[in-house]
Amino acid sequence: MPEQYDCIVIGSGPGGYVAAIRAAQLGMNTAVVEKDKVGGRCLNYACIPAKAVLRVADILSEVDDADEFGIQIEGRSVDFAKVSERREKVVKTLTGGVGGLFKKNKIDVIEGVGALADGGVKVGDEVYSASKAIILATGSVPKPVPGTSFGGRVIGTEEAWALPELPKSLAVLGAGASGSEIASAYGRLGVDVQLFEALDRVLPTEDADISKVAGRGLAKQNIKVHTGTLVKDVESHDDKVTFSFGDETGEADWLVIAAGRGPDVEALGLDAAGVKLDDIGLIEVDGNLRTSAEKIYAIGDLVPGPALAHKASDEGVIAVEHAAGLETHPIEYIDIPRATFCTPNVASFGLTEEQAREQDMDVVVGKVQYGAVGAGTVYGDRGGLIKIIGDKRYGELVGGHIVGAKATELIQELVNAKALEGGYAEVARIVHGHPTLSEGVMEAARAADGWLIHG
Repeated sequence: MPEQYDCIVIGSGPGGYVAAIRAAQLGMNTAVVEKDKVGGRCLNYACIPAKAVLRVADILSEVDDADEFGIQIEGRSVDFAKVSERREKVVKTLTGGVGGLFKKNKIDVIEGVGALADGGVKVGDEVYSASKAIILATGSVPKPVPGTSFGGRVIGTEEAWALPELPKSLAVLGAGASGSEIASAYGRLGVDVQLFEALDRVLPTEDADISKVAGRGLAKQNIKVHTGTLVKDVESHDDKVTFSFGDETGEADWLVIAAGRGPDVEALGLDAAGVKLDDIGLIEVDGNLRTSAEKIYAIGDLVPGPALAHKASDEGVIAVEHAAGLETHPIEYIDIPRATFCTPNVASFGLTEEQAREQDMDVVVGKVQYGAVGAGTVYGDRGGLIKIIGDKRYGELVGGHIVGAKATELIQELVNAKALEGGYAEVARIVHGHPTLSEGVMEAARAADGWLIHG
């Protein structure tokens, strides 16, 4: 491999590999440094394995609900070994695809731990220089909650998606997106799940109305939900984990800490390179993702903004395009779609109703249940909810929140409308296909605009 490149990316998760491919497209001689597997944590241990297991739980839920649709299924069972086999196949297919894209775009992969040194990147005993850009894209690492530590049967989310066999019981600390997904998957697969959240509701960063519906749905999935509850006295044993909460004691085969992550910066040598951190340990960057050090950019979980793979990917494009001298535009982080793949699905963008009122907006709310449109009844989800937050002063669409089937797909319409400077009145007058769940989005917009038809 050459010792000099135009662009070097440290980390090959979604942000890193997208940055590398975009750099190659722009004519840069590019290398990616990866200490583990191509595709990073997202493809190998987190997002993709999670959704592979969740998909199995989704299918099992449909099997269990089949009688409602006139289909009799006898003796259904879960072969968890095959579930694991398929999960690994999905991961291998997608990581292999990334590797293929690297070859197609003539991107070198340098195996090892990358650190900033001498205006370049040191990997082992070799130093590789970068004439135009170094992109830091190392992602995040799990953090234990206070009073706990990882080890034995106390595990993180990555290990939770790769359990060797289906446990009988599971305790999950943290009812944010990751914890709710783990609880929803394993609860529907027949595991007795206890889900603990220190705040007063599951998915506490979502709009309160959405969180309420999601909480009711989770409670129907073999999950015992404990909100406003701290877990203490965690001890790992040979065959179980014991703990206490409130005045009670509990135990489970495994305890999963899903309550937070931190930037993976320890090995990067930031201080020596002159890269500044903010007050909470994230790397300081401007709208072009430039750090305080020349030619060094940082993206994804290393920098402020939501810790989402799609956010990292877009940042990777911006960083590389800026390094190439192209015009770029900073991301409006509040308008990035957020998706949680538990059942019911939860998706959102923009401000919650509470946040909009705190900003003294002239708030208008449009709410519609899935059952208000034909598809909700046809497909068996009448309890889902679509909620649109608007500002009357300009007819602006400032937030969208959905809980229910396909919410993670439906939210994109509202994100696109906002990006194209459309308001809720415009969404209300766009013709939607019938019968589709997307008609509910139209009706929620009509409700915000003051002329709801179905409801």
